[in-house]
Amino acid sequence: MDVATRHSLAESVDPFQFCYDQGWTDGLPVIPPTEERVAAMLTGTTLAPATLVAKIPPGWGKATVEKIAVNCVMAGCLPEHMPVVIAAVRAMTDPALNLNGMQCSTHLSTPLVVVNGPARLSLGMNSGSNVFGQGNRANATIGRAVKLILTNIGRAIPGVTDKATLGHPGKYTYCIAENEEQSPWDPLHVERGFKREQSTVTVFGCEAPHNVNNQASQNAFDLAFTIADTMATLGKNMFYAQGEVMLVVCPSHAETIARDGWSKQHFKEYLYEKARKPVRLVKLGGLYGREVKRNFWPRWVNRDDDDEMVPLVRRASEITIVVAGGTGRHSAFLPGWATPSVTVAVE
Repeated sequence: MDVATRHSLAESVDPFQFCYDQGWTDGLPVIPPTEERVAAMLTGTTLAPATLVAKIPPGWGKATVEKIAVNCVMAGCLPEHMPVVIAAVRAMTDPALNLNGMQCSTHLSTPLVVVNGPARLSLGMNSGSNVFGQGNRANATIGRAVKLILTNIGRAIPGVTDKATLGHPGKYTYCIAENEEQSPWDPLHVERGFKREQSTVTVFGCEAPHNVNNQASQNAFDLAFTIADTMATLGKNMFYAQGEVMLVVCPSHAETIARDGWSKQHFKEYLYEKARKPVRLVKLGGLYGREVKRNFWPRWVNRDDDDEMVPLVRRASEITIVVAGGTGRHSAFLPGWATPSVTVAVE
């Protein structure tokens, strides 16, 4: 159905409870999407309400602009958030991300939204202190709208089609902005070929952030080794299925690394070389146990040599680096689901 369904409620019916009864929520109360509220939300885009943006798996529901607006209302978005949410829908339905597999997997990954460019500032997004946490309306509601779209349009129903064994809190909302002003390197969207003055959305299927606590290192080698060691732990998809990972580096850590003359590429190459585990340890568990022939490692990895060092990812370019966060010396490692992130422009 291309047009959102209209419901007329008797005065005795609580609209908040009605939304619960229809299964439209993420477990928290949503704002009832009245026609007036949806019409106001649609003023945030010039696209016609019936415009099909994407089909959302696993139910393959049609994410029209109107239906996206309905979910934005329920999430608490403002009209100016609409272009970012629409861009996120476009990005996460790129076949490269394999959203269908991610939505139905027992793995706990979920799409993370990273916003770059002027939209971060015009929407008042948080790219600093507590960037993954509570307190910012744009971050919270844009991320929540994306999750409601996955559930309400995509029909990723926990325990039914969404088979995640554990899930993680990012399945409520998972949206940050890059702290471009405090980054010593080009921001993510510029690195990927967009102009600095363009606004973009990057979507990456990943786990919750894993903290990297390094308060003392004052040189790039010591600090980067700590980060690489945090990345190189068993139990994640990467040592078996490979695929992209993301590192969210706090401004202080980024400054320390750049001060020693390391470019972002130098940093990635160091992490690629150091974030490794020997075959003998990788055999202990993971996706395939001791059946190493099934692992998606580079061809040069000798599977018969227990001392061979297996890289976390197939190549250095699969380590994505974003600078975000505030004061303090904590960074975060985000293991992926095994598919690449996708970046699109905000129209």
